[in-house]
Amino acid sequence: QVQLVESGGGLVQAGGSLTLSCAASGSIFRINTMRWYRQGPGKQRELVAVITRGAIRNYADSVKGRFTISRDNAKNTVYLQMNSLKPEDTAVYYCNADLLTGEPGYLEAWGQGTLVTVSS
Repeated sequence: QVQLVESGGGLVQAGGSLTLSCAASGSIFRINTMRWYRQGPGKQRELVAVITRGAIRNYADSVKGRFTISRDNAKNTVYLQMNSLKPEDTAVYYCNADLLTGEPGYLEAWGQGTLVTVSS
């Protein structure tokens, strides 16, 4: 059994910073691509940032220059450094990862989400 657990969410004023973490645990042989999604109030879930195992990164246009995704493969952890936060960044943030377990192929796993609230 594998799981992803996010942490680091909370309340912050506009212009502030937060760092989210997501740790994978369980019977994991390898983690391929890792992602952060978010879902704001009344909105659809959207992809925020992606990082491959080789650390190639991509970002949604709305967060480029403000958010940084990184990972520590030794700790099976992905991070999202969020700077210059705006009220529109308010959302539940979810991590997502492609996990190689004992089963054939990669398992796509999701965390439970962590709430980020940005006050104006």
